[in-house]
Amino acid sequence: MRPLTEEETKAVFEKLYKFIGKNIKNLIDRPNEPYCFRLHKNRVYYVKEKLMKKATNVARDKLVALGTCVGKLTHTGKFRLTIGALDVISQYAKYKIWVKPSAEMQFLYGNNVLKSGLARITENTPSYTGVVVYNMADIPLGFGVSAKSTNECRSLDPSSVVAFHQADCGEFLRAEDEL
Repeated sequence: MRPLTEEETKAVFEKLYKFIGKNIKNLIDRPNEPYCFRLHKNRVYYVKEKLMKKATNVARDKLVALGTCVGKLTHTGKFRLTIGALDVISQYAKYKIWVKPSAEMQFLYGNNVLKSGLARITENTPSYTGVVVYNMADIPLGFGVSAKSTNECRSLDPSSVVAFHQADCGEFLRAEDEL
């Protein structure tokens, strides 16, 4: 378990900025207790500083995980958010999409959000920015990238893609060996 390098920190924050914008500072400087990002076996963890200090007593090879796994670094140095980041980014999400009950299962099976399944979308959502996908009961299902802006969504046909799928809660079942 080690702190992120400057390049790794930049990659993590750039990806998180797409989803939560300037609320990144709220992730680190929380009013109740400070948090930090740590790297362990190419996975980035979001950890309470108090817990991280206690984990220094555990040998690195014996440590399995610590805190919330928000993503992993690829071999090329790029950062990829995993479904573990959903709880973290859903609290501070700038842009949101709500899906109809009939489209919930399609999204949870790994499909993109279509116009026919779109119930609501945050006003002024730009194209190709990070969005958190909710069901109608405001439960976060996953996240992705908006394919169209809010204004473009109004004039789309029902079979057009509104948001590209990146991760969803169904991944816990589909890819449990990799998480």
